[in-house]
Amino acid sequence: MATTSLTQERLMSLVSYDAETGVFTWRITRRNCKTGAVAGSLLKGYLRISIDSKIYAAHRLAWLYTYGCWPSGEIDHINRVRNDNRLCNLRDATKEINTQNASVRVDSPYGIRGVTKHKYSNKYRARIQANKKAILLGLFDTPEEAASAYAAAAAKLHAEALMIGVQ
Repeated sequence: MATTSLTQERLMSLVSYDAETGVFTWRITRRNCKTGAVAGSLLKGYLRISIDSKIYAAHRLAWLYTYGCWPSGEIDHINRVRNDNRLCNLRDATKEINTQNASVRVDSPYGIRGVTKHKYSNKYRARIQANKKAILLGLFDTPEEAASAYAAAAAKLHAEALMIGVQ
C-alpha cells in the first residue's frame, strides 16, 4: 500500500475517533464543518474523510489513529459493512483474505459464491480461487451440491490462508 505524509499526530489534531462507535468528529472548525460535527461522507458505501486536500478512507484513518502507523495491507471490515469503522470490526489483511470475506456478488444468478451454470453440460460448476489461481471443484447436478463443494474447499483453503497470514 502507498504511504502518505499524514501522521498520527496531525490526524489527532484534526479529528477525534471513537473506537467503540467508529465515528470520527472534527476537533476544529473548517469550511462547512464545525467542531464536534461528524467527519466524512459516503462513497460507494465507504466513509471518506478529506484532510489537507487529500481524501482518505476512514477505516485506514482509524488504523493510523489507533496504532500510529498505516496498515501493512488492506483493511478488512469483518462484518462486511463498509461504513462500520469500529476498531473491533477492522483488521489488517492481505488482499486474498479480504476477498475471501467479500459478500456474494449482486450479479450472481444463484446467490451462491463460486457457483455458475456450465452452459455445455447444463450442470453447475463450482470454482474457488486460492494463491491467485482458479481451482475447478467439479460439475454438479444441483446448485446446492456445487455450493457444498465450494464450502468444503473454502473451509480448507481459506483456513490455511488465514493461518499463513497470522504468522
